[in-house]
Amino acid sequence: MTVVRGGRLNMIKVIGAGFPRTGTTSLKAALERLGFGPCYHMFEIMAHPEYAEHWLPAGSGSPVDWDRTFEGYRSCVDWPASYFWRELAETYPDAKVVLTVRDPAGWYASFHALMTNGPRHAFEEHAHEAGNTVMAAVESLRPLLQKIGRSVFEEEWRFGEKAPDEMSAIAAYHRHVAAVRESLPPERLLVFDVRQGWGPLCAFLGVDPPAAEPFPHLNDAESLRRSVEKLLTEGRLLSPFDTKA
Repeated sequence: MTVVRGGRLNMIKVIGAGFPRTGTTSLKAALERLGFGPCYHMFEIMAHPEYAEHWLPAGSGSPVDWDRTFEGYRSCVDWPASYFWRELAETYPDAKVVLTVRDPAGWYASFHALMTNGPRHAFEEHAHEAGNTVMAAVESLRPLLQKIGRSVFEEEWRFGEKAPDEMSAIAAYHRHVAAVRESLPPERLLVFDVRQGWGPLCAFLGVDPPAAEPFPHLNDAESLRRSVEKLLTEGRLLSPFDTKA
């Protein structure tokens, strides 16, 4: 894909390259706590449906203006952003890359649950104007999300309808981890399991860990459930990272 360079080169300081359900929710919260926020996550498109428009060119392979897409953000994680880790690493050459990893079997179970019982089903089950607005934004990304799925899993991907089988999904997971490892120099890449906590992440980013503050181990699925529930009941999207809400 052609990269469009805008006027704020190096705006993004940290690029998350991990698959969804590898601790991206926790990493977002951690990066924001460390001063690398706001951090762009798929939740941002749900919170700001107008952001979906920025991604539409990517669905057809057209140039993407990354500076416009990530305007106001200092880091990014999760799909669709993490799928374009190569392009982003080229566009923001001073940015560091964090590849989140976890036990492949546990990752697949969580990813499969997302594909089969994700927010799309909740929106379809409970009609609500705000929910419909978000769903329309997500639906507009169908070409891009199908492109990502088919590229990653090498099978007939049907967004919102079909999850890959465990064997092919885990094989794709391993291919992805290997590709990122082989493509970036060690000083620019951190392979990170969020269970490791602040230490490796802070050392890699050159910042001090928060004093006496635990690493934010957030459950991706629970955060998503609470966020969608708030949207359907109150007409607003709860930030999945606001644990007090």
